Amino acid sequence: MTPGVVIAGAGQAGFQAAMSLRTGGYEGTVTLIGEEPYLPYQRPPLSKGYMAGKQDIEATALRPEAYYKSHLIDLIVGETIVGIDGAGRSVQLASGSGIPFETLVLATGARNRMLPVPGAELDGVHYLRTRDEAVKIKGRLEAASNIVVIGGGFIGLELAAAARASGSRSVTVFEAQPRLMPRVVAPVISEFYRQVHTEQGVAIVLGAMVTGIRGDGTVRDVLLADGTVYPADLVLVGIGVIPNQELGERLGIAGANGFVVNEYLQTEDERIYAIGDCAEHPNRFASGRFAANLSPGDRVRIESVQNAVDQARCVAAAIVGKPAPYDAVPWFWTDQFDLKLQMAGLSGGCDEAVVRGDIESHKFSVFYFKESHLGAVDSVNRPADHMVARKLLAGGTRLTPDQAADLNLNLKELGL
Repeated sequence: MTPGVVIAGAGQAGFQAAMSLRTGGYEGTVTLIGEEPYLPYQRPPLSKGYMAGKQDIEATALRPEAYYKSHLIDLIVGETIVGIDGAGRSVQLASGSGIPFETLVLATGARNRMLPVPGAELDGVHYLRTRDEAVKIKGRLEAASNIVVIGGGFIGLELAAAARASGSRSVTVFEAQPRLMPRVVAPVISEFYRQVHTEQGVAIVLGAMVTGIRGDGTVRDVLLADGTVYPADLVLVGIGVIPNQELGERLGIAGANGFVVNEYLQTEDERIYAIGDCAEHPNRFASGRFAANLSPGDRVRIESVQNAVDQARCVAAAIVGKPAPYDAVPWFWTDQFDLKLQMAGLSGGCDEAVVRGDIESHKFSVFYFKESHLGAVDSVNRPADHMVARKLLAGGTRLTPDQAADLNLNLKELGL
């Protein structure tokens, strides 16, 4: 096999890298390797459309099988890369074979963080990351009477909303922190979502420390640190993820929070790139505001489809001879009940939050500032605000807190 580009990981980032190489004119060999025995698929619908019964599991596929053949992408599924020979420029597969590469793209993603309490291994305790896990959860939802969700972040709340919307069953969410989605949104949005879930019949328990899950082979109840016991015949856990970086540890390209890359998404080995959920990269929004000049601490690992897609495009462009620093505005979204929360920028480190719009109407935005500089915008059912926010952040447009709160000001004009 002629050495070309080998892509380790067939998720959103890996798929996009392969596709962008071909659309960008790359003529060498492209090999895309995934551990799961399926065509590359989208993950967001697993906790949204599919879980809510609005989308078939087969519809999550990013492209049909014929696409890979017609675009000369060698797709290998159900196979695991167990080692990288940096000097010999090859990857070793669990099946025993090796594949040479000229350039390697690590798109290995992340895996679920396991719940470290007794009973977490019982039947009826589930995590959501893969297609198989989504199918299992959806099948269990239909028969469950008492559902406990551990983790009040995006995945946990999306699962709670889907579970509640599909029946009259009891749904309880445990969040260890004093508010929902604490890492990513302002207290005003946390409280808004707490109220919405409560109104929809979801019980929210904040400051809840789970100390054990009990049952005789199958989960029966969940125990909290304060001694409270909650009945449960289905437990859904969403307490974050861990980057899959083990492949790079022997090569010295893995750090404490993923593969360490530069602004071009290269590791210390310039022929090895890392993208998506597994890559810690320089980011001008990491400080909580637009930063014209990056400091050494302005590094993040972002878990989003946008980041995966944009980084894949960036790397593909570099491989075909058009290198440019990765500089995309981070953005995210979550769907819960009839609410779409869209986020642009990174709000961590911001010191002021300004509400624009009417919270009671379920249509409002929160603008985040650090030292009066705009750093991020969260929009609930206000897609126009979200699109403008991405333009404002990309251009580093100066916006004051007073302007953000002024509904008479046309923000779109500022973002042009």
